Amino acid sequence: MRDVTDLPAPHRRSFLKYTGALGAAAALSSSLAACSSGPQSTNDTGGGKGGKDATLTAVIGYGNDGSWDPTQTASAFSMAANHHIYEGLLDTDPISREPYAALATEVPSDLTGTSWKFTLRAGATFHDGKPVTADDVVFVFDRILDPNTQTLAKGFFESWLKEVRGVDASTVELILKFPFPDGLSRLTLAKVMPRHVFSRPGAWDDAIKGKAVGSGPYRQTAHHPKSNTTFEAFAGYNGPRPPAFKRMNWLTIVDAAPRVAKISGASAGAQIADNIPYANIEQLKKGGMSVQGGAGMNNLFLMFNTRHKPFDDVRVRQALHYAIDTGKMVEVALRGHGRPSSSFLNEGNPAYRSAKTVYGYDPEKAKKLLKAAGVSGLKVDILAVNVSWIVDCLPTIKASWDAVGVETTLSPQETTAVFTKMDQKQDYQVVAAASNPNQFGLDADLIMHYNYGPRNLWMQYARWADDPVARRLFTDMDRATREPDPDRKKAMIQDYVDVVAEQAVLYPVVHNELMTAWDPGRLSGIRAQPYPGINLLQAKWA
Repeated sequence: MRDVTDLPAPHRRSFLKYTGALGAAAALSSSLAACSSGPQSTNDTGGGKGGKDATLTAVIGYGNDGSWDPTQTASAFSMAANHHIYEGLLDTDPISREPYAALATEVPSDLTGTSWKFTLRAGATFHDGKPVTADDVVFVFDRILDPNTQTLAKGFFESWLKEVRGVDASTVELILKFPFPDGLSRLTLAKVMPRHVFSRPGAWDDAIKGKAVGSGPYRQTAHHPKSNTTFEAFAGYNGPRPPAFKRMNWLTIVDAAPRVAKISGASAGAQIADNIPYANIEQLKKGGMSVQGGAGMNNLFLMFNTRHKPFDDVRVRQALHYAIDTGKMVEVALRGHGRPSSSFLNEGNPAYRSAKTVYGYDPEKAKKLLKAAGVSGLKVDILAVNVSWIVDCLPTIKASWDAVGVETTLSPQETTAVFTKMDQKQDYQVVAAASNPNQFGLDADLIMHYNYGPRNLWMQYARWADDPVARRLFTDMDRATREPDPDRKKAMIQDYVDVVAEQAVLYPVVHNELMTAWDPGRLSGIRAQPYPGINLLQAKWA
């Protein structure tokens, strides 16, 4: 398989642009031809207080102009929307991430073998009225596993899934390379798409731009990049999560002030919003809104260019982590809604164990490490994304590094610009950015491989994949993937996470909460999730 970084530069940039995996949103000039000519009113709430015909209006703090192709997107907006439009064989609870039968009729009970059979739900149809068949399931998995097709989903399946074949029109069989129980929860990442729609020439490009045809409880009715996306209940849906809202209008408002204003006050134009700034929590609560946080893998990380001296020296990387006053960062920038990282994994992860190397605030130790590395008079330019809460954290990093004699300059830029520079292999010293692999699941094996691996994009950016320590790490990671005993596997993961902590090539500084606000007088069944977006599959009018 060709790695993303092995693709010719234009193709590589297109892949990054459309996946949204790096937070870069595709700049689309027009909406789909099938959509209406202009966006639906952003003030449309259906004209009723929770009546059966009311429109639920949501505000999403991320762009809706990234890829909508379920096989290759990491866009917060489109991933959240796709969970309402599409189904996997199995889907997962948005909080516990426990799998439940979606298009399949049941969750396999025996996970000790290398074959899983699924029967499709009788009467399941796509939004265009055509029945869902085994051919549609095979079509999507063939795309994911195709060695000549680069998708983000490939990295979640190719290590353990050999093939998917149709047994008959309503039965499919997954053939595994080895027993892999964690694969069950990953099946939600393989959304079943209609072959008769997406096998047409140019259809995958249409999917990237926003075309969405699934079998889920809501069908997309209009898509206007940089404005809004609308949905309506799918009358033909017969699955386990029936739609509670006749219509939904999801607004994309990336800037914090107008996003908060949209759900504030007596004339609020929306009933729910994600990505709530910490500074606005009390204001919204006083206005009658419920505001809750979800703590998970959301983090500010530092990534070092190990080809740029002195960052090839592990002592320098460690010193810069020890130098950061993370307690002050949590108190001032995060308003208490976070914790200093004590492992790559957050403390709520089932595989969490405090790492053997924990970067508590220790400026004297930082100075000693820099001295031992023979480094003095170091000047560092931090290339950072301009995500609002990241920008709030940067002054603490600068003050901390300045205090140990490291002259620090902050260079926050648009996310697209940051990763375009790295994609073009431009030189840099340190990157500060946000990440949250929890949108793909809680599986520690998935999380760690998303960040570390010989063909991993992040490791290519860090220029570390060829390091002898890295090669041993990747071998240990793959060995843990294949380990059948769950307790032994957990211990192996914890051991290699210790190596990741010690090396500090790409490593979180703090894990923080993501805040969701909603009107409890209008909505019930809302659960704040610890990753971007919202999930309304179990919500309803109050």
